[in-house]
Amino acid sequence: MARFVVLYRAPHEVAARFVTATPEEAVIGVQQWTDWFTRLGPALVDPGRPLGHTTTVSRSGVADAPTEIVGMTILEAASMDEAVALVGDHHHLQWSDQCTITILEEMGIPEVEAGLVG
Repeated sequence: MARFVVLYRAPHEVAARFVTATPEEAVIGVQQWTDWFTRLGPALVDPGRPLGHTTTVSRSGVADAPTEIVGMTILEAASMDEAVALVGDHHHLQWSDQCTITILEEMGIPEVEAGLVG
């Protein structure tokens, strides 16, 4: 089985609505997440968390780095197609037509997996 990093993207104006949710809206949102987690069963490796402040580090320095990535999850699936199927009905996509989900497959490092390096 392969591991997949799932990134939830939302424009800043949509993400701002999350912060202003009423307690009732927040409870509904959390219930949608927990229902999805339950449906995934063992495919859910790490439910992840909402993501906040971003910083970019480069050889030339450190800078704030605005991003539309608002959260992440780690899944396990047999293929990218299976990973896509697992998120295809995710409630994140219902928040706005501009909300998207990006899936990245984790790639192994053969030298590490073979024990050739520490």
